[in-house]
Amino acid sequence: MTDPVGARGGGVLIGALVVDSVGNGLFLPLSLVFFTRLTDVPLGLLGVLISVANAITLPVPVWAGALADRLGALPLVVAAQLMQALGYLAYTRVDEPVGIFLAAALVAVGVRFFWSSIFTAVADYADAASSGRRPDSWFAWANMARTAGLGVGGLITGAVMADGHAAAYRGIAYGAAGCFAVAAAAIAGFVRAPRLYHGAGRAGTGYATILRDRPFLALTGVNTVMAMTSMILSLATPTFVITGLDGPSWLASALLVGNFVLVSALAAPVVERLAGHRRTRVMAAAAALWATWSFLLSGLVPGRPALVIPVLIGATLLFTLAEVMHAPVSMALATAISPTELRGRYMAAFQYSFTVAGMIAPAFFTRLFGVHRALPWVALGAIDCLAIVAVRLLEPALMTAARRVAAAGAARSPKVPRSR
Repeated sequence: MTDPVGARGGGVLIGALVVDSVGNGLFLPLSLVFFTRLTDVPLGLLGVLISVANAITLPVPVWAGALADRLGALPLVVAAQLMQALGYLAYTRVDEPVGIFLAAALVAVGVRFFWSSIFTAVADYADAASSGRRPDSWFAWANMARTAGLGVGGLITGAVMADGHAAAYRGIAYGAAGCFAVAAAAIAGFVRAPRLYHGAGRAGTGYATILRDRPFLALTGVNTVMAMTSMILSLATPTFVITGLDGPSWLASALLVGNFVLVSALAAPVVERLAGHRRTRVMAAAAALWATWSFLLSGLVPGRPALVIPVLIGATLLFTLAEVMHAPVSMALATAISPTELRGRYMAAFQYSFTVAGMIAPAFFTRLFGVHRALPWVALGAIDCLAIVAVRLLEPALMTAARRVAAAGAARSPKVPRSR
């Protein structure tokens, strides 16, 4: 991976994202188990504490976007990783509700700041490129790094936690803290992503612009549907396979591991192959693949393993292809239509599509699955079909917005070409 002129440390940035994601993967399986094993706080109260700690972070993207426009995104990424490192260190010391809440809140705020600024940082890095690598490719590398890191972290935790000793739980927390600290140090010391333009004016001015930007708001709304679909595989597969189809637990695990491995290996190559296609068409194609995945799953019934297993494998391959297409291309499209001087605010606002999707997805699946095993898949497939139509209807407005942003960038800095 060659560093472009004006920027430095692209390989280090991707490597740091792998390490960061290993930290996330280490602790993700222990979100509740950690405190149930090491404290006497009841499970019900723990759930409330962690939920409230996450809920108070909802305004964070608004602040993060404004700060990214004023200060640059990379310092926010580093600060977010250090907050998570301190939070996980605190996890090893707290044993009562107030301490647990404060530690969980510190981690949650760090997580929200990270996701509200990392894509702006990647886009800023891509903007400084003269090598011709598109933002889509950098977002794809970031997606590969995240997926690989989560998988490695999860495997390590599974191996370490086999004995179930309290020291092992604390060791995982220390390991996660170390990962975030190392990632922060690497980015702070070796990565430079110079911003071509800097935001001006008050934060409210930028967000008022977003609220008037109908194509961007519409894209964010459509992406909420697609983001929710992207979360359903890991959320619903174990329940659907084991409870809905009376299948073996190893099958659900194999499908999820296969998805992780393929995303880790294929995201960047697939996006490179799609370089000549419109981003809106790629998003529509991803929604079509997801709709096909959903409708295939809706037709499965228990007691027919000779049919169920091949269909599940084939459908999961379709899901994975859609995932590697959607994640980087949607971020690149949001970047392309965002005024460069307000990119931090725009990209932070776009993250609300994933936040809202994460809030809706569990209730969406569980309520419909409780009625009938096929119902969530039929509903999801229908929603994805509507997303295809919406993206195609939005295409002219999105292309106009992207051309306007590109023209403004060229007028301000004619010597630095923007990726289309």
